[in-house]
Amino acid sequence: MCPVLGGGKEMNIRQATMRDIDTMYELINTYAEQGLMLHRSKLSLCETLTCFSVVENSDGKVIGVGGLHILWEDLAEIRSLVIAPEYAGQGIGKKLVQYLAERAQELGIKKVMALTYQEQFFNHCGFRVVEKETLPHKVWRDCVNCSKFPACDEIAVLKEVL
Repeated sequence: MCPVLGGGKEMNIRQATMRDIDTMYELINTYAEQGLMLHRSKLSLCETLTCFSVVENSDGKVIGVGGLHILWEDLAEIRSLVIAPEYAGQGIGKKLVQYLAERAQELGIKKVMALTYQEQFFNHCGFRVVEKETLPHKVWRDCVNCSKFPACDEIAVLKEVL
């Protein structure tokens, strides 16, 4: 567990477990309904559970989710990053991104990327915008499941962590 302060209150970031699936599903798909990210099925979350970390408040309630998906030996993607609306704007998302980037660093992964509509947020987290075409084809494996495929309007961002 990694303690984190959000809105002046202590919270923890930890590895997601099966008991978190329903909350993760609800948080992610709340934002997906707004067109801000891809939907995730419960099956998909179960299959990739080891990629996910969660933020829980001092009461043990999960209030944030983020995945670190390894794409290649030198590249990982931050995906499905959400903070419950009532906790937004307190720096929790930035702490979660920092945690995921540090996790990539521990794994020996050199770069972390994201596809996002939140360019300014990721800029504040130390990422820079890159041309999508510069990313390896492996990045686009999940894109065929997106309603916006093949006309993706997300912004690619990248950060070197090693």
